[in-house]
Amino acid sequence: MIQFTEKDGAFIFVVRVILKSSKSEIVGEMNGALKVKINALPIDGAANAELIKILAKHFGVTKSAIKILKGQASKIKQIKIVGAWAANLPDVKTA
Repeated sequence: MIQFTEKDGAFIFVVRVILKSSKSEIVGEMNGALKVKINALPIDGAANAELIKILAKHFGVTKSAIKILKGQASKIKQIKIVGAWAANLPDVKTA
């Protein structure tokens, strides 16, 4: 199960990004983190922008409601989403 913290109407969780995939998609859970495949290169923030786009669509929030708190240049990122429900986190086995 994906580990998260709820605080002040937002929730915070960890994302593990797999870069250079054939398709951008949320693929499940890995060691307590949400695993997301990204079809973008980590150049000029393109991969981070694609990650935010995917998360916004999945959680039904605007892109501005999503912040990368830690790991802007890392494959493991800490994400904060305002106005989303933790129930939207997939409850799947480790991929």
